[in-house]
Amino acid sequence: MKKIIENIIIDILTSIYQPFGVALLLATMSMFFYLYVKCPEGAGKGWKTAVHTWINYFKKDKAFRKKYILFFYITMVLFKTLINRNICMNPLSDIWGVWGIYTYNSVTGQRVLTSECIENFLLLMPYIILIFWNFEEKIFGKKVYIGKIVLESIKIAFLSSLTIELLQLLLRLGTFQISDLFFNTVGGLVGGIIYFLVNAVMERIRRAGIRSEE
Repeated sequence: MKKIIENIIIDILTSIYQPFGVALLLATMSMFFYLYVKCPEGAGKGWKTAVHTWINYFKKDKAFRKKYILFFYITMVLFKTLINRNICMNPLSDIWGVWGIYTYNSVTGQRVLTSECIENFLLLMPYIILIFWNFEEKIFGKKVYIGKIVLESIKIAFLSSLTIELLQLLLRLGTFQISDLFFNTVGGLVGGIIYFLVNAVMERIRRAGIRSEE
């Protein structure tokens, strides 16, 4: 059991480590485009001014930092699911997918340990949390309800996962798998519930602080 857990942890950490540097760079570049749209009057003044403006926004603007983290994680997801994938001649060769921690080699029939289902479960969990963190008021209005959280988590996670699976199918990058859709959606739902619980705790702390000041 210890060996299984170690192998799964190594697989997950490797999948995070491989695209980390490139994702950081692409997210940084994406935020330059974001700044160009947000404050075009500052454009065309040289790269030093652009870098200085970027750093200032990162230091002072919370919304900028939140979007940067979101862009970074989206880039990580895209590397994991689309960019860093080999061409597959038949994307429908394994439509049912992997539902446990073991799979079987199609040639030798040997049982092989895999962390695929765990990675798929974890993949969209931070994504949903970051989406809600960035766009909470637009999605929920002034009050966050558990029912709305559940519905929006399932909807956003499922549609995001379905988009990725369809792109894998059309671009022949990996295989279209129902198990991926399931685990991504369930992971997104758990992420939404975590966001709700953390949000509720922070709200209680804020209210307790207001009462103590009174």
